[in-house]
Amino acid sequence: MTQILPVVLSGGSGTRLWPLSREKYPKQLLPLVGEQSMLQATVARLGGLADMAGPLLVCNEEHRFVVAEQVRTLGLQGSVLLEPFGRNTAPALALAALWAVRDGEDPVLVVMPADHDIADGAAFRDAVGRAVTLAATGVTVTFGITPDCPETGYGYIQRGQALADGSGGFALARFVEKPDRPTAESYLDSGDYLWNSGIFVMKASVWISALGICRPDILAACQKALAGGKTDGDFVRVDVEAFKACPSDSIDYAVMERLTAGGAGLPKAAVIPLTAGWSDVGAWDALWKVLPKCGQGNATRGDVMLENCRDTLVVSEGRLVACIGVSNLVVVETDDAVLVVHHDATQDVKKIVDRLKADKRSVAQWHRKVYRPWGWYDGVDAGERFQVKRIGVKPGGTLSLQMHHHRAEHWIVVSGTARVTKGEETFLVTENQSTYIPLGMTHRLENPGVVPLEMIEVQSGSYLGEDDIVRFEDTYGRS
Repeated sequence: MTQILPVVLSGGSGTRLWPLSREKYPKQLLPLVGEQSMLQATVARLGGLADMAGPLLVCNEEHRFVVAEQVRTLGLQGSVLLEPFGRNTAPALALAALWAVRDGEDPVLVVMPADHDIADGAAFRDAVGRAVTLAATGVTVTFGITPDCPETGYGYIQRGQALADGSGGFALARFVEKPDRPTAESYLDSGDYLWNSGIFVMKASVWISALGICRPDILAACQKALAGGKTDGDFVRVDVEAFKACPSDSIDYAVMERLTAGGAGLPKAAVIPLTAGWSDVGAWDALWKVLPKCGQGNATRGDVMLENCRDTLVVSEGRLVACIGVSNLVVVETDDAVLVVHHDATQDVKKIVDRLKADKRSVAQWHRKVYRPWGWYDGVDAGERFQVKRIGVKPGGTLSLQMHHHRAEHWIVVSGTARVTKGEETFLVTENQSTYIPLGMTHRLENPGVVPLEMIEVQSGSYLGEDDIVRFEDTYGRS
């Protein structure tokens, strides 16, 4: 029986879903559609297929602990391949395929972006099963989404002659860039065009061979990066300098488009039509389409009140949001930003994010609540020479042994018990007790208990940035 290896690509930043999605905690880590995060839903989507290995996730170095924890809570054992920086999907898949064949095995890879929504899991698994059977013969398979409207925000795949193998697939004729509306309408009318899903199924060796023909520079760089890397528990770290030299390219551009023209040594390419309620949830209007709605077409989450509104999405992360007499809007409230945008302009949210980055505003990258491998912190207030944070530390969680050049800290325990290292002494601080960490003092915070530790930290000093941390020891391997 063919072994199946799910490969989940989790490198996107989801800027069009700002302010919920941010560079340091992007949309695939958020529960946008259901109770699970989009990454968790992706990993769980193939559940029930026979002879399936634990998932291999490819993600940014900064997201490693959140990704690993989200997979762990699903009860699955997998590996996380870390990219020190993004190089697009072709190198990410190259690393995954090379890792998959390291012990002489050659599984069929089911390559899925971590940030898509698929409503009909059974239909998807059925299509994957047919694609795996086809891929086991050496064919490279992608899925084309059966279009239901002349969408201009997706790329298209033109299907060729039907295959006679019973897979329900077609020869892959060509890829087409995002069209204008008249062209999209002609595609829909012809019945020969499908939306490009970005989901692929192929044997690991087939991808490696095809990449070696089409983009030997990418393959060589990834081989060198993986050879110079190391395994750290469930994490696979590549050599940073070798990967830095790797060109950036997508799976489509690097290989798939070249397969349609054929060539010596290249595998055949096929597309299987998929009707399973697919969405790439690429912008706020796309999220509105997949969410449950009331009779007036409104979708809401959080503390929201609507009066005489139609076709509107309202998301509240905390405060009450009331809308009256509006239509075709998206309103998103978080603890540090509010977005109001018309459905027709949701693709332009990225322009706001670009401006925020140009102005070096942290809201482009960070949420107010920031997750760390030991827990989280929430910046609740800040002013001239001071900052106040709520800090939560998981049972057994340990912050690094560290010091600061420019700030002192005052810690007040709200619940749980803290073990504090301050200079040469170590002691416990319990509820309603506090301690003071002078500027320049080596210190560490731990939760030795079995319940979460929550505390308030008051920082004071001339500079309060997160880069004023000198780490001496760290349980989680951070520099």
